Amino acid sequence: MFFKDTDLPSPENALPGRATEVTINNVHFITGAPLKPPFEQGLQTAIFAMGCFWGAERRFWQQAGVVSSAVGYAGGHTPNATYEEACSGLTGHTEAVFVVFDAGVTSYQNLLSVFWESHDPTQGMRQGNDRGSQYRSAIYCTSAEQLDIAQASALSVQAKLADLGHGAITSEIIAAPIFYYAEDYHQQYLAKNPAGSVSYTHLTLPTIYSV
Repeated sequence: MFFKDTDLPSPENALPGRATEVTINNVHFITGAPLKPPFEQGLQTAIFAMGCFWGAERRFWQQAGVVSSAVGYAGGHTPNATYEEACSGLTGHTEAVFVVFDAGVTSYQNLLSVFWESHDPTQGMRQGNDRGSQYRSAIYCTSAEQLDIAQASALSVQAKLADLGHGAITSEIIAAPIFYYAEDYHQQYLAKNPAGSVSYTHLTLPTIYSV
């Protein structure tokens, strides 16, 4: 069956993947914290997708209160997908960032502000010149409280975008699916490769979501 790069495959048509998890160095290149659980007691997690995960991850690890971050694939059907498979559009996954944060230093609302203001959430299956379902915008909520907060924030942002003449938000906002870690060379990529390229597409507006 032929798929356009903006189609999402059904579970039956998705690539089969594999049972073996990818092997990564479980140490954050910047903070030294673990990338995988278990984490220190009291820390919270969040998952966001906002285009190419290299630049998205950097935006989050730069925030005060973020203890760790990792990139991977989520929202699709293929277990333990590879980067090449995700880029094929046949996994259903989007490139995502797993964020570990200290709620005593920052809040989920602060992270949502970073999310909304660091990309254009109205572009559907692309971000700027990066086209494909793997670049779609998403908020994957790790608790019922996060889901309520994220949905309320989307309504607030949508109202502000409408006032400014922008289109409808296309971000997925759902309970967190399984997060599959990406290959080790993608983790904290722009810290390891400072000259690496990154494409940002965002709304060049005043703050659209304040906490």
